[in-house]
Amino acid sequence: MNREVIIACDFSSAAQLTEFLDRFGEERPFVKIGMELFYAEGPAIVREVKRRGHKIFLDLKLHDIPNTVKKAMAVLSNLDVDIVNLHAAGTAEMMTAALEGLTRPDGSRPLLIAVTQLTSTSEQRMRDELLIDHPIDEVIVHYAQNTQAAGLDGVVCSPLEAGMVKEACGKEFLTVTPGVRFADGDAGDQVRITTPARAREIGSDFIVVGRPITAAADPLAAYRRCVAEFCG
Repeated sequence: MNREVIIACDFSSAAQLTEFLDRFGEERPFVKIGMELFYAEGPAIVREVKRRGHKIFLDLKLHDIPNTVKKAMAVLSNLDVDIVNLHAAGTAEMMTAALEGLTRPDGSRPLLIAVTQLTSTSEQRMRDELLIDHPIDEVIVHYAQNTQAAGLDGVVCSPLEAGMVKEACGKEFLTVTPGVRFADGDAGDQVRITTPARAREIGSDFIVVGRPITAAADPLAAYRRCVAEFCG
């Protein structure tokens, strides 16, 4: 699979999103639709972005009892997105149920990936607030192994952990990595971050980039810079 840059379109309305995407002309970047936009606009925004010709990562991070997640995934499967996700902390049973719900009668489905630890989570916060005493790298690899055992396609992790996930789970196991900033950019609220070029070196398959592109004076130029640095 070729490396790809996914733009995190964390807007609050369809109007903001379409205005942003119009700035890309004939280019059709891979986009992430997250909670804010999906909750504001509902499934209609997914259908509209798909109609415009974009690939979509629907980032809703499901985490509930297995039967609820299975039924929700069956609904999301009808939206014809390319990637969906859930939280690995929901356990292998939940992940297996999600996979069953996501798979259509003909056997096709979007890619399904699991969030290991959010890039805003530091090891100290994990220990102090979540009472997880193992080192964060060890926790992330373990969650990735559970995800692989449940039959999913990959994980969301910071780019700093992509290499160790690949080492533990194999090169075909996908790593989707937020927490990417340009070397001359602002870290924002994320703490486990690196640059597009370094993410490529470590082993990311997809990088998810938000504000460095969406808040740029020239989003198209920022996107092209990101593609050049990450995809080579």
